[in-house]
Amino acid sequence: FGLEEESNGQQEQEYKQQGLGSGIIISKDGYILTNHHVIQDMDELTVILTDDREFNAKVIGTDPLTEIALVKIEASNLVPAVLGNSDNLQIGEWVLAIGSPLELNFTVTAGIVSALSRDINIIRDREGYSIENFIQTDAAINPGNSGGALVNSNGEVIGVNTAIASSTGSYIGYGFAVPINLSKKVVDDFMN
Repeated sequence: FGLEEESNGQQEQEYKQQGLGSGIIISKDGYILTNHHVIQDMDELTVILTDDREFNAKVIGTDPLTEIALVKIEASNLVPAVLGNSDNLQIGEWVLAIGSPLELNFTVTAGIVSALSRDINIIRDREGYSIENFIQTDAAINPGNSGGALVNSNGEVIGVNTAIASSTGSYIGYGFAVPINLSKKVVDDFMN
């Protein structure tokens, strides 16, 4: 989904900065799973669905230590994604990365699970604590894919696309996703 931030600059000049990220619909009534860094520092969130409907969204919860966020739109009868079991993943299993990379809306790339339980030192609090347990994949993940689904060959979401290993800022071979089982625990905490 697309995200927009509105702010006032010096001398009362208005400007609009637009960011782009992805999300996963997880309920019929409009709960959407995404990444913390996709929605952080945003004043206004707009969700654009694949059928081009646009909704204002509100943040329900965000956790920088797991990179998971939950937002809500006022909608009904949405088709939620099927959430799988990331504990059953195997290295070499085929996966698809779904999202809106580089402003190319609703893009799918394919690859395999390259590694499990990766700690790549990108999430740390001031005391050095983090919860990193990334799924590594060679499915192309680029800026804008963040918050999108990593899906197994059964069409089940098994991860939330979150990061890339790159010296250029674009895909060079490896991407990382938060396992869906960890994401579900965080979302349950937000809902409770």
